Amino acid sequence: MTKFEAGMTREEAFALLTDHNKDPFHIEHGETVEQTMRYFAREFDSENEEFWGIVGLLHDLDWEEHDDEPEKHTLYAAPLIEGAGGTPELIRAIQSHTSDFNPELPRPELQMEKILFATEELTGLIGAAVIMRPSKSVMDFEVKSLKKKFKDKRFAAGCSREVIQRGADMLGWSLDELLTRTLDAMRVVEPLVAEQEA
Repeated sequence: MTKFEAGMTREEAFALLTDHNKDPFHIEHGETVEQTMRYFAREFDSENEEFWGIVGLLHDLDWEEHDDEPEKHTLYAAPLIEGAGGTPELIRAIQSHTSDFNPELPRPELQMEKILFATEELTGLIGAAVIMRPSKSVMDFEVKSLKKKFKDKRFAAGCSREVIQRGADMLGWSLDELLTRTLDAMRVVEPLVAEQEA
């Protein structure tokens, strides 16, 4: 099993994220994807859980400052990450999730990269659905309700269903399996977020 080094601690990665993101929504999205990645790392690559987490935390590092240039998303992030001590492996993993915007970027190859690609948009879709629920909680959000939101293209229209489906295909999972697994991951994330806020 290959051991990956991020070149920075989680604390340093979070400081970098908050240097370039002021909107609480973007910071929370980074933390949600971080915890989702950690959840999957414990199943597939536990030795590299910290690396998977930092990839998730920083995956949208440059989005807030450059959201008007989606084709350059993660290109602006690369020198920021490198300047903070981040490794080429960290940059590559992060850039792989935007290869659909820019075909010159690396395609997802590692399980970690495929999971980031598949779940990043999906966590946004789940988050948008949960906000509208009376409980505002993912804990009582059922997969069948998620499927309905997924099929309704008008709901959270910015979340690409095509990317989510391609991610499932990359992983060799059915769409149902990806939806179920990601929802399970976010049910673990939510209590962690609640504890941090307490």
